[in-house]
Amino acid sequence: MTGYLLGNLVRQKGALHYLETLLEEEFSHLRERRPDDVSHVEMMIHELVRQVASERVELKEAMNGVRLQEYCDSLDEETAAPVRDALQRIDELEQTCSRLASRNAELALALMDQSQKMLSFMHERIQPDTRMTYGGRGRYTTHRPQAALLSGRL
Repeated sequence: MTGYLLGNLVRQKGALHYLETLLEEEFSHLRERRPDDVSHVEMMIHELVRQVASERVELKEAMNGVRLQEYCDSLDEETAAPVRDALQRIDELEQTCSRLASRNAELALALMDQSQKMLSFMHERIQPDTRMTYGGRGRYTTHRPQAALLSGRL
């Protein structure tokens, strides 16, 4: 059982280390404003998180309701040390990945806000300042705040 447990924890640790690398790559793509690369990396991140979740479900089922800490306490110190080390490293990697994901989310939201504000600014700049503007026939046009699909006589 300890061999299976260690194998599962080593796979989780490796996946979280790879997740950290992917989050760093995503941040660099966000900084360089390359949305296609960001979406590609984001899909890889989602798949990796799905795999980590399935590893955890398998481990939980194999433990039959026994908590890992309780299992480690039941082992001798020499056998429990690698398991505890793996658990500690997994916890550290999870915290690091969480911070990186928060940083990436903040940057993505900031870029979205910046784009929306730029679009609003450009939209305001192309609208006429006053209601007194000339139409196609050389007359003042009537300003309609709403869109009008039909115009003319019935």
